[in-house]
Amino acid sequence: MVSNKGLIAALAAVVLLLPGCATEQPKKLAPPVRVNLDPYPSTYHAYPGALTAIRNATVFDGEGGRIDRGTVIFGDGKVIAIGGADTPVPQGAYEVDGTGKYVTPGIIDVHSHLGDYPSPGVPALSDGNEATSPVRPEVWAEHSVWPQDPGFSRALMNGGVTTLQILPGSANLFGGRSVTLKNVPARTVQGMKFPGAPYGLKMACGENPKRVYGSKSQMPQTRMGNIAVTRATWIKAQAYKRKWDKYNKNGGEMPERDLAMDTLMGVLSGQILVHNHCYRADEMAIMLDLAKEMGYHITAFHHAVEAYKIADLLKANNTCAAVWADWWGFKMEAYDGIKENLALLDRAGACAMIHSDDPNGIQRLNQEVAKVLGYARHAAINISEEHAWRWLSYNPARALGISDKTGSLRVGKMADVVLWNADPFSTYARPERVWIDGALLYYSANPRLRPVTDFELGQPGEGDVK
Repeated sequence: MVSNKGLIAALAAVVLLLPGCATEQPKKLAPPVRVNLDPYPSTYHAYPGALTAIRNATVFDGEGGRIDRGTVIFGDGKVIAIGGADTPVPQGAYEVDGTGKYVTPGIIDVHSHLGDYPSPGVPALSDGNEATSPVRPEVWAEHSVWPQDPGFSRALMNGGVTTLQILPGSANLFGGRSVTLKNVPARTVQGMKFPGAPYGLKMACGENPKRVYGSKSQMPQTRMGNIAVTRATWIKAQAYKRKWDKYNKNGGEMPERDLAMDTLMGVLSGQILVHNHCYRADEMAIMLDLAKEMGYHITAFHHAVEAYKIADLLKANNTCAAVWADWWGFKMEAYDGIKENLALLDRAGACAMIHSDDPNGIQRLNQEVAKVLGYARHAAINISEEHAWRWLSYNPARALGISDKTGSLRVGKMADVVLWNADPFSTYARPERVWIDGALLYYSANPRLRPVTDFELGQPGEGDVK
């Protein structure tokens, strides 16, 4: 007969021999591998600049302020001081006499296709629309940007544009990611990328998608088809995000990657901003409701020629409107535009701004705003010039998620500064000097400070040295 002590000893020996015994520690799961939404990071480095003081100029600070006989001081790439004529100038600063001239923040264009539709405008360089499916959020505008597009330097020299958002075209309901660039010469697009600027997602509604894809065999053919495809895509994106949220929380087997859904997951997570091409007021209202249904926010409607009809809705939803001064009537959805659109939006308290969507218009956005001021005054809407500069710099910076870094002349912000030879709302005004992060990149009196791309230099002729 086996004793109790012997039985216990025998059982213990058997347990120790079993695989996965109680004394073995459980295996730890590997930490989740998170989706990298920015695998092509900015390599931008500011060009070297000098401690500079502009004195005795009329200053528009970009946020609605004006200083007559003002002083702006910047160094190490940042604004150091802004004030009146008695503002002390640091010893050793390079002084610029601004008498009779104007100082403003650099202009920011929230809607451009430079680099994706560069000059010359030939089919070989047409890279803005991936018109192979109405849903293409997996494409990124930066992968088409040609840094040698002469349009960049034209926008700098003629228009005082220091920052711009490059968007895919509007053939698609989901056109792909946008990228925000500093308007500086660089060999690569990464060398132009605005550090820390969030990506955008270009969406479109209305005529363009149904016109491009409106065949008998493919949706969408109609506006209701536009909305149906858009909703179905977001439902798929929500399911994709749920899988990744569960994986990020619990680990386990990593979900299969989908580049298109990665972008939409970034929107649903609040990391990527939605910029929605839309003209008609009723369609903008539908898109606002759709965004609430699907759990994302529309940062800005672009073109928005009927935005004046729903200014209250835009304000209530914290959604900006990027508009033209007076482009309208070139297609049915643009037919009901009015020249007071921007002014009415501003008067209603909505976030509003000018934009170009054009390689020539980007060179005169200041004059486009001057036209709006004229239309507004004719309609008895009095808006000051210093307030209107918000439409050119601060509000676009807000829409791009970079207003903490640029868009206004505030101590500590990037020294993106333009010195105009006259009132910038004059037809005859031109940038005299343009600084980006405190570096003088354009000076009208110095031919060596006029950016020229390699493409513009051309090819050597037969008699030239090779």
